Amino acid sequence: MAWLVLVVSGLLEAVWAAALASSQGLTRLRPSLLFLTAMTVSMVGLGYALREIPVGTGYAVWVGIGAVGTAVYGMVFLGETVSVARLLCLVLIVSGVVGLRFVH
Repeated sequence: MAWLVLVVSGLLEAVWAAALASSQGLTRLRPSLLFLTAMTVSMVGLGYALREIPVGTGYAVWVGIGAVGTAVYGMVFLGETVSVARLLCLVLIVSGVVGLRFVH
């Protein structure tokens, strides 16, 4: 259960990062509320997961999922650059996250 919560919390990290960017410095209400809600739920989930998963592993997985999710969101919805090198780097991050799961 802790791993499922950790993955969902990582995905919510991507949500709050995207909402923070859309809030234009917390000046737009809806994206600001989404940012605060997603960030709170993401942190609570991370805290819950860290009761069973070592902090180094849990935090690395949480950040990795959030970073990949945010980068993919940027490429798909915000027109950020898509390149082979960038995609390869994201695959490496995902590989690291999967690897941490298996060595835990």
